[in-house]
Amino acid sequence: MDHPTMPAETPDVYDRAGLDNEIGYGDTPALIVVDLQQGFTDPSCPIGGDLTAVVERTNALLEAAHEADCPVVATRVITTHPEAADLGTWVEKIPTLEILAAGSEWVAFDDRLELRADDHRLDKRQASAFHETELHSMLSAWGVDTLVVAGCTTSGCIRATAVDGCAHGFRVIVPEESVGDRLEEPHAANLFDIHAKYGDVKPVDEVCEYLRDA
Repeated sequence: MDHPTMPAETPDVYDRAGLDNEIGYGDTPALIVVDLQQGFTDPSCPIGGDLTAVVERTNALLEAAHEADCPVVATRVITTHPEAADLGTWVEKIPTLEILAAGSEWVAFDDRLELRADDHRLDKRQASAFHETELHSMLSAWGVDTLVVAGCTTSGCIRATAVDGCAHGFRVIVPEESVGDRLEEPHAANLFDIHAKYGDVKPVDEVCEYLRDA
């Protein structure tokens, strides 16, 4: 991956450390669409940004997954406690997460997202889609070996889900144009780091072909 925000000497350091290997695709993928909800994709929301391009490229992945009957899980961050205590200390670090309250407009999935009725909707209270959710059990039941992780934010919930996906023994694929962040610098740095340590960052079109052929 070529990320100009990274120091010029980084590739040599990573080569010496044996990082930056590719894990490749497995045989049975699932598409995980992370937090493309109004609170993160609407720039009028205090914690949101303009992720129009991310939604569009994620829709290409959804189309490919649906064509191949590949499992799809769409996650959202939501709090059901009046003081957002179910978000733990995360809400102390980011108090604006309180606006992601059940029933608010900010927890609705972006209406441009082309989800089907049978795509699984998953509510979560932490960055990782795995943390105290049903995700791992469902992936195991489906016999999944590869996670395609799209959505937002690259430096937050995408990274956390990629790290936990790797820890749970899945091959992690992050389609580059289908993930986004509030700023380019953390976006680029975290793509670089995910590709070096936890999964493979690949072009969306290549991942779409993989999903169709899986």
